[in-house]
Amino acid sequence: MTITDNREETAEPPLQKGVFVRVGGFAYRRKWVAVILWVVVLFGVYGVATAVGDTYKDDMSLPGTEAQAAADLLADHGAERAGDTIDIVLHDEGGLAQVQQRVDPMLAEVAKLPNVGGVQSVYENPNAISEDGTIGYATVQLEVPSVDMPVEDTESILDAAQEIEGEGLQVELGGEAVRALAEGETGVGEMVGLVAALVILVLMFGTFIAAGLPIVIALFAVGSTVGVIILASHLFTIASWTPPVMFLVGLGVGIDYALLIFARYRTELVKGVEPERATITAMDSAGRSVFFAGCTVLLALLGLTALGLGSIQGMALSVALTVLMTMIASLTLLPALLSIFGKRFARQFLARAEKRKAKGKSHDGERWRKLATAVQKRPLAALLTAAVLLGALAFPALSIRLGFNDAGNDPSDSTSRQAYDLLSDGFGPGFNGPLLVVTDGGDGSAEEAATAAAQTLGETEGVAATAPPMPTPDGEAATVLVYPVTSPQDEETTELVGTLRDDVLPGLTADNGAEYLVGGGTAASEDYAGKLADRMPLFMIIVVGLAIILLMAVFRSILIPLKAAFLNLLSIGAALGVMKLVFQDGRFGFEGGPIEAYVPVMIFAIVFGLSMDYEIFLISRMHEEWVNSKDGDPSRAVREGLAHTGSVITAAGSIMIVIFAAFILSPTRMLQQSGLAFAVAIFVDAVIIRCMIVPAAMELMGKRAWWLPAPLAKILPKVELEKH
Repeated sequence: MTITDNREETAEPPLQKGVFVRVGGFAYRRKWVAVILWVVVLFGVYGVATAVGDTYKDDMSLPGTEAQAAADLLADHGAERAGDTIDIVLHDEGGLAQVQQRVDPMLAEVAKLPNVGGVQSVYENPNAISEDGTIGYATVQLEVPSVDMPVEDTESILDAAQEIEGEGLQVELGGEAVRALAEGETGVGEMVGLVAALVILVLMFGTFIAAGLPIVIALFAVGSTVGVIILASHLFTIASWTPPVMFLVGLGVGIDYALLIFARYRTELVKGVEPERATITAMDSAGRSVFFAGCTVLLALLGLTALGLGSIQGMALSVALTVLMTMIASLTLLPALLSIFGKRFARQFLARAEKRKAKGKSHDGERWRKLATAVQKRPLAALLTAAVLLGALAFPALSIRLGFNDAGNDPSDSTSRQAYDLLSDGFGPGFNGPLLVVTDGGDGSAEEAATAAAQTLGETEGVAATAPPMPTPDGEAATVLVYPVTSPQDEETTELVGTLRDDVLPGLTADNGAEYLVGGGTAASEDYAGKLADRMPLFMIIVVGLAIILLMAVFRSILIPLKAAFLNLLSIGAALGVMKLVFQDGRFGFEGGPIEAYVPVMIFAIVFGLSMDYEIFLISRMHEEWVNSKDGDPSRAVREGLAHTGSVITAAGSIMIVIFAAFILSPTRMLQQSGLAFAVAIFVDAVIIRCMIVPAAMELMGKRAWWLPAPLAKILPKVELEKH
């Protein structure tokens, strides 16, 4: 292999010719035009969105799966709203018979409330009271699907039901519509994250105005995008959990990108460069890195569309638009704000630099230079130590179990959780997650075939009981509710689904010719996880492959992109491993249960993109030092690259970590899982990988790090990141 010194061929054109220079210069000189345009966009879009409102849809359909086929069959036979109910759960140690005079008037009152189609009394159904007579449930039939049930109408049912509480009688509400009462808002986590980010920025820059600029950029970008997504929800399928994810990612990325440009701007000011020139230089160097880093995030997010899952596609496109808007805001709004405050920043930063100099404090990243030197002395030891640590963190991810949370994961003081626990105590753990077996056709009537299924299923190991068959409105199909012995989230329940589909029901089909389909929430969770597993290889090939090609074009190297992809996969594995330990195993006070089915794939796309951000920021500065060095020393380029970017990457990573970690305070389990995984991934990436593994790996590779085979060099376009 021939190592070619290609430093001369990347010689830079004059600063004034770059597109980033032109964009930054225009925004700097026309500062009020840029600011007013952004204000108009933010308040205009969000104002219209607020007036119109949203129509989010939680589309969990899975074409080609058995659970979806069961749901479609019910819809064909007029039973598409089967199961849209609320349970009024009653508990009295003295027995429910003695409180019937209080319960009946309450149920009659509930039947008159909005969106209530009818109420089946606990005393009308002998199966609705536990064997000891202390726990029972009345069924409230809704006139709308659970996802469309207004929260205020659900609260009215809760208030009416709990009016009779007291004297030993406990009344709770269960059902999907009721769970919305426990979800609350994510505002606490967002506010904690913003305050923590502001504190870090103040410590870094020493002034509130300077610290506030990255946050302002993020809020403008995220606020504008949320307004667009609210409007887009009227035309496209966008899940209700998409906006919090947009805020989670957009806030972190927005502050991150603005910070990196601003940090380079401050460096230029401290050198004595005029504010306008400092802005243009920052845009032409850090601005380029931000642009290409953002492109890697966009590629990773758009790769999610290859999964072909409606709600995930909507989320991916929404978050991709958020990242795009943060890039645009960083490249247009930030230069305008720097123009407004530039002279003040120049005075403040120069004065602070003089004070540090007078105290003998270094301003050029001496600590990071020493860290790089220490790592370079024992590169193999540093590499192996970090790899073992990351491997240990990633190992638990191999046993992740996917599914969907249910009321058993709700806060212990919520009415949905207490109803869940009461029903488990009274009727068994599997009562809260019955399997739905749909019967169609056969030698006789569908109801006869369903009756035969109910008898066989009732004798199957792992089944606690079955309900009598219920024909569909047209009488051409029927359903059987199957209650497992174990709870909906137990692995044994998942295995039972496979047993029914693969062993038990095919035998019945052979006997009577009827078609049996296993549906319901537990079965749908298994199908969802299976569908994701089948499509993950294609998704990973697309995301990783495109990122490698982009980095090869940027750095004119083949080893650096391969290294970056491998290390990013390690950081993702570590994040998933920690998430599994905390949420699946139930540690640190969290309820144990399966990981939300779509969270790992979402984490993969977003974390892979964000990890590439730091790779580009760090390696681009090392590349700059390599290109501009007179002695061609790759070790020196590594040291100087880390010295100039270590503090910025650490600060940016710290901000992302506190913002993501703050979402652990959210009452929504999906956001808790995502926030923890993102925080762990960024910590691993910014601290362990960028500050230890990358310097060690670059030292071991030496000049080979900048080698690109001649055939690839001819095919790939040349992309220059750093210019001066």
